[in-house]
Amino acid sequence: MNQPLIQVEHLSLSVNSMTEHRIVQDVSFEVGAGEIVGIVGESGSGKTMVARSLMGLQPPAIAISGGDIRFEGRSVPAMTAKEIRALRGSRLGMVFQEPMTSLNPSMTIGKQLEEPLKLHTRLDKAARRQRILDILRRVGIQDPDGALLAFPHQFSGGMRQRMMLASAMLLKPSLLIADEPTTALDALVQREVLELMLEMVRSENTALLMISHDLPMVARYCNRVIVMRQGEIVEQGPVEQIISHPTHDYTRELLQSMPVRGAARQIDAATKPVMEARGIEVTYSASGGFLAPRKTKKALHGVDLVVRPGEIVALVGASGSGKTTLGRCIAGLVPASSGQISFAGEEVKPGSEAWRHYRLNCQMIFQDPFGSLDPRMKIRDIVAEALRHDTEISRDEKKQRTVAILKEVGLDERYLDRFPHELSGGQRQRVAIARAVVGRPQFVIADEAVSALDVTVRAKVLELLADLQKRYGFSCLFISHDLGVVEQLADRVVVMRDGAIVEQGSRDVIFDSPQSDYTRALLSAIPTLTRTETGVSLNWRFAPDEAARMQGQQGQGKQADAYQ
Repeated sequence: MNQPLIQVEHLSLSVNSMTEHRIVQDVSFEVGAGEIVGIVGESGSGKTMVARSLMGLQPPAIAISGGDIRFEGRSVPAMTAKEIRALRGSRLGMVFQEPMTSLNPSMTIGKQLEEPLKLHTRLDKAARRQRILDILRRVGIQDPDGALLAFPHQFSGGMRQRMMLASAMLLKPSLLIADEPTTALDALVQREVLELMLEMVRSENTALLMISHDLPMVARYCNRVIVMRQGEIVEQGPVEQIISHPTHDYTRELLQSMPVRGAARQIDAATKPVMEARGIEVTYSASGGFLAPRKTKKALHGVDLVVRPGEIVALVGASGSGKTTLGRCIAGLVPASSGQISFAGEEVKPGSEAWRHYRLNCQMIFQDPFGSLDPRMKIRDIVAEALRHDTEISRDEKKQRTVAILKEVGLDERYLDRFPHELSGGQRQRVAIARAVVGRPQFVIADEAVSALDVTVRAKVLELLADLQKRYGFSCLFISHDLGVVEQLADRVVVMRDGAIVEQGSRDVIFDSPQSDYTRALLSAIPTLTRTETGVSLNWRFAPDEAARMQGQQGQGKQADAYQ
């Protein structure tokens, strides 16, 4: 490799020049033209801050207090604001973690994609439009002309991520930085976006710096990997060497935190279900416009689901398959158009005494704890609120139970008077779990409860959830797109697609011998890491050529950009 494209030399970042509180310390690495490098580490390790500093996008309070960043031999910190703006977009591109917050909701996709062409090229309007249409077709948008007039909220998460990729690659940058590009995407969409990104950067000989806590993805697609912890690089090298023979204890801890399948539990199929849903249908309607008839869309098509006492049932499927809608419907948060729900053998209808009893015994853990916890309430009040309708225990007992459950989830008295914003993501999720189980419910619904957590925190939360489930014996409907987590936790797996169940069975049967092509495509979409004596090895659940064939079958005839 000749002159590296970008060189980071002993970089240190501090909160401000007054306190010199360093959040990144003495970081050095290089990325060559056409090279794919991954940066992994826990939340707060400094990955994103290092990546943003390469483009001068770190927050105003964060300053470079040491070292240098050189792009094509030129010092980035020494550049003027005008020179850095000229680099962004044209030579340096970035795909952000959450496209919905990165795309302007008040502008059409066409105007947002045209903006960098206006700033960095001299193309006329017709030429700009043609280039935009070409890049949209390349990222898999089947109706690019219609997409130009649509707004970001009219697309799915996977489609919005494709828009971000199109925007970043429009000017063919030399370096593309991808910050957690597939965190919120399901397995099939995740692989489609990653393969598309790799195809584009390789065709343009673009270097790719990928920031992620998804170790299997980094191991699959990167040439080299950099491991960061608390603002420092603890290890870096070829990805095969790092995952198979890690030298640092922290790297080994990361690899050992990957989900692993445990021994199967025996659940008596003859036991009376704790929750039974029959013929559940949910239909959404929306205005069709002025003097136009209302539009309807059926999200669930007569779904039947049974959860037995003490059982953990995993609900998996691609985005839009109806997983969350079914979970919210069972919890009583979304009204069913038809069908019935029974709890402990008795049908429950909204407004009845049985329904009130069911709602007390059915609790939900939401995907985003920060959004589901009241920011104005202290932690003690958030957890205690779940007991406000329990008339069988006194006020003192409620206080004692609140403190006890917080200790059980790993939060002592120091956290009682804190607010949600004063906790980390993992701590907030522990509070959400405590709130769900403090009332001793018989049934808990966990909707993507660990999807936003890094690997080590995720492992601890999963261990906590499994421990509480054994201790209190509640049944659990676990909704997730993380198949590794499902394989570790679930007793039975239910696979959904387009609002219907396509396959269900025990965990071992679904993962080892799936009967549906769709299930095989899901399981084949991402690689797995298998533990070895010294580290881990990268494996596929099925042969790569079979996985590609299955995925191709799922994509045939499917409208990819179904905006409304």
